[in-house]
Amino acid sequence: MNITLMADDKKKELMIQFCTAYKSVLSRHTLSATATTGRLVAEATGLPVNLFLAKNQGGHQQVDARIAYNEIDMIFLFSDPNNTDPWAEQRIVQTLHLCDSYNVPVATNLASAEMLILGLDRGDLDWREMLPKKTLR
Repeated sequence: MNITLMADDKKKELMIQFCTAYKSVLSRHTLSATATTGRLVAEATGLPVNLFLAKNQGGHQQVDARIAYNEIDMIFLFSDPNNTDPWAEQRIVQTLHLCDSYNVPVATNLASAEMLILGLDRGDLDWREMLPKKTLR
């Protein structure tokens, strides 16, 4: 499965800890992430992570486009509920809307992320692999 990692600045350490704890599960999948989050996860875990641009430089839009083209199967998007940046909130709402529209499982906090990763490990999300993949043109 193609799994994307995204984390607000105050949640990057939590993302690193999550990926470290579930490295054995994540290692069986293709990982991508926005620039800083991906670099930090790759350095901490040794997992290969394909990098998008930084969120503020278009990384969020790259993720959103790949959701619409069915190229992402799951997203871990650790957001900071205390972030006061209205643009950040708008980008997250757009990504969540696309996940809802295209049936992409998404976790925005540690509790939901653990439920998704454990389901992934059990094979509960194998139905995503049966969906036809579109390619960008």
